[in-house]
Amino acid sequence: MKESLVHRLQHEAIGPLKQRFVGRDEVVDLIALAVVAGEHLFLHGPPGTAKSALIRSFARAVRGRYFEYMLTRFTEPNEIFGPVDIAKLRDGKVITVTTGMLPEAEFAFLDELFNANSAILSSLLTILNERTFRRGLEMHKLPLLSLFSASNHLPEEDALKALFDRFLLRCHVDNLKRDALPQLLRAGWDMEQTPLPESTVSADDLRQLARKLFEVDLTPALEAYREAVLKVRDLGIAFSDRRAVKVQKLLAASALLCERTSAQPSDLWVLRYVWDREEQIESLTSLVNGILEQHADDKKKHPLAAVNKAVDAEELKKQIEGVEKELGGALTLTQIARFKDRLTSLSDQIAWVRDDKARQHLNDNVRTCLQKLG
Repeated sequence: MKESLVHRLQHEAIGPLKQRFVGRDEVVDLIALAVVAGEHLFLHGPPGTAKSALIRSFARAVRGRYFEYMLTRFTEPNEIFGPVDIAKLRDGKVITVTTGMLPEAEFAFLDELFNANSAILSSLLTILNERTFRRGLEMHKLPLLSLFSASNHLPEEDALKALFDRFLLRCHVDNLKRDALPQLLRAGWDMEQTPLPESTVSADDLRQLARKLFEVDLTPALEAYREAVLKVRDLGIAFSDRRAVKVQKLLAASALLCERTSAQPSDLWVLRYVWDREEQIESLTSLVNGILEQHADDKKKHPLAAVNKAVDAEELKKQIEGVEKELGGALTLTQIARFKDRLTSLSDQIAWVRDDKARQHLNDNVRTCLQKLG
């Protein structure tokens, strides 16, 4: 029996990438979602967290044409879009040599996106909106499936906020926790020696899957989605009508990746990634998890629709008090590092405490401990 395209994508590209990149299952799933939905993904976090390596590896796995560049304030348009053909320019024609540049890419990654200057900004907006590159009278229709970007800071200028707005998906990527280090080192060593095998899935196959997007029946999820949109806005997130309409593509893509022809309320997991500011992530996650808990019986759910079980606030309080008692007296640098790692782990668990007051109180206790550590 012939395997479906989604099955091959999951087992030949997504699965191997998750095995290779320890602790990055979320990002791998979001890359696949962005590509199928025809949308763009922004990754927020420090350097060295495998952001570009993940996207580059996904592109290689599906034999897609890939372009990558780190932007600085001094980056010129020619470095991204290609130089003007001097020979043709002498004849009065403006022709861009796009070979190997972004206009020919199916997957593109732009690091430190918000260093983009005004000379690049307008072209990027057109590319993100219309998949079109214009220079003078010249126009290129781009084969771009998705554009990915990253930065360790968020935009403050209005022009850059307009660029950020074009990224429907936003994911925070941080360094792995201490207990994941042994597995990370083993996987990293193996990756240096063994190239990721190509899958039988191609970039054209992904286009074929994306064309089925508007065949998905959204009706079963629409009532829950309409209510969720209002709740997201109540959190103070700038969730415009335009973005609310476009997120429906993410719901459909989630269904397709689960080999369903109709969306269901559990597909609302995609709303975790519509935040504007880092401080919104925790409250948005809690909101979405609360919605997902109401639809725990949905069948064939996406892996990211899983909800972590609520943690025991009293147990966390006891653990934090235990740490606080141990902080008396002089501490070595090794001990300080160990306590900080332990408090970070506790902080991660606190995010899943359902009661707002209890969660705030626990976070305050953790901050007090960290202040004592200096």
